[in-house]
Amino acid sequence: MAKKEKIVDLKSKPEKITDEQLEQVQKLVNNINRGQLEVGAMELQKHENMHAITGLRKDLEVLQNELKKEYGTVDINIQNGTINYKEDVEADTKN
Repeated sequence: MAKKEKIVDLKSKPEKITDEQLEQVQKLVNNINRGQLEVGAMELQKHENMHAITGLRKDLEVLQNELKKEYGTVDINIQNGTINYKEDVEADTKN
């Protein structure tokens, strides 16, 4: 059975789309807007995280300078806290 196509009279143009079409358009536009809002929120979070990381790097640099003044090196194993002095590193590479 062949589907009948709806014939549109071009002389009397429709003034509105159907309720189903309107609902479909509204749903798609709302989903696009929601997606854009979520991307904006993620970008804001990313921006804030980047600033936080910059601050943490500055804090690390300050601490490294303090450690360098106290121990003469900032080559420290962050797993166990052992200090790797330059002469120890040079001795290891000679062996």
